[in-house]
Amino acid sequence: MTITRRLFNAGLATSAAAPFALLAAAVARAEKEAAHSMSPELEELLGGRREGHLALLLYPQFTALDVFGPHHMFINLWGEKTHLVAKTADPVPTDTGVLIQPTTTFADCPEDLLVICVPGGTLGTLAAMQDEETLAFLQDRASRARWVTSVCTGSLVLGAAGLLQGYRATSHWLTHDILPELGAIPVKDRVVTDRNRITGGGVTAGIDFGLSIIEALRGRAYAEMVQLFAEYAPAPPFDAGTPETAPPEATTILTEMFESFLVDTRAVAQTAMTRL
Repeated sequence: MTITRRLFNAGLATSAAAPFALLAAAVARAEKEAAHSMSPELEELLGGRREGHLALLLYPQFTALDVFGPHHMFINLWGEKTHLVAKTADPVPTDTGVLIQPTTTFADCPEDLLVICVPGGTLGTLAAMQDEETLAFLQDRASRARWVTSVCTGSLVLGAAGLLQGYRATSHWLTHDILPELGAIPVKDRVVTDRNRITGGGVTAGIDFGLSIIEALRGRAYAEMVQLFAEYAPAPPFDAGTPETAPPEATTILTEMFESFLVDTRAVAQTAMTRL
C-alpha cells in the first residue's frame, strides 16, 4: 500500500513525541477535513473503524513495567480504548512506589472486552490471588473477553481465578513451576498462546506480549509499524535474561532471595485450587 504525500504531511502535523494513536488521530482528522470520509487506503493503514475495549488490571504493589509495557502498545490501537481498572478510583501503588490513577473501576469497567490483562508482582500478587472481589471480576470479564491474558506472575492470578486449567501458559521463571498447581501446562516461551489465552513471561516480556496482542487484533503489518514507532529493537548489554543464559551464581542468588515467597506462593496456589 502506498502512503500518499497528503497522509505523510498529516502525520508531520503531529508531534514526533506523540504516541502512534495520536498520529493516527491526526491523520484521520486531516482525511476527514479533506474528504469528509475515510479513504480506503487510510482505513487499510489504520485497520478500519473500531470501538473495542482493552483493560489492564491494577492492584496494590503490582509490577509497574508489567502494565507500562503492554499499555504503551495498547494505546497505539487506533479506535480502541484502553482502561486501567481497579477496585476503586483511588490511586494504586506499584512495586516502585509510583501511584497510578485508575481510569475505571470494577463496577464501571465495560462488560465486553477485547482483552483483559493481569500484571504480576510479588506480595501484591499473593494478595490478589486471595482477593475474592478481584477473582470474581476476572471470572466475569474473562467469560466474555476475546483474549484473557497476563504478564509475568499475573498468570498465577488468572490461575487462582480458575482461568488457566488445561491451558498452556508461562510466567516469570521463578514461579514457572507453580503453574501446574493451578491446573496450567507450563511452557518456557516468552509469550504463549493457547486458544484465547495469551500469557507473557517475566516483566520485560510484557512488551513482546503487547505486540503479540496487536498482531492478534490487527495483523502483523500494523504490529510492525507500532514496533518501529516505539523503536523496539532490544540489544541488552548482557546475555543474562534467562536462567539458561545467566551466570549460574546469579540464578542461585535470586532463587535463594525469593525462597520464602515461592513457598508462600505455592501454598496460596494449592489453596486456590482446593477452593475452585
